[in-house]
Amino acid sequence: RQPHVRHFCRQKVGQGSGRSRNPWPKREREVPKLKTHRGAKKRFKLTASGKIKRGHSHARHILTKKTTKRKRKLDQSDLVSKSDLPKVRKMLPYAS
Repeated sequence: RQPHVRHFCRQKVGQGSGRSRNPWPKREREVPKLKTHRGAKKRFKLTASGKIKRGHSHARHILTKKTTKRKRKLDQSDLVSKSDLPKVRKMLPYAS
C-alpha cells in the first residue's frame, strides 16, 4: 500500500472505481450560440432576396387627424434603410 494513494480511489480487479462518471464530459471548445433579439424578431421580416422588411410607426391610434392617404401609406411595409441594416442584422444573427 502506497501512502499517497487514498483508500477510496483504489480499484478492485475487474470493477470500476464505484464513482459515477462525469455527466458532462469535456468537449472541444465551441463558439456559443448567438441569441436573436426578441423584439427585432417580431418587428422585421426577411424577403426572399435577403432584404429586411419593416412596418411603419404612428398607424395604431390617434388616426382621426391623419389623412386617408397618410394612413394608407403607413399601412404599407417598407425596407430597412441602408444605414440601419448593420444594426438590424446584428440583432437577427440567423436571418440571412
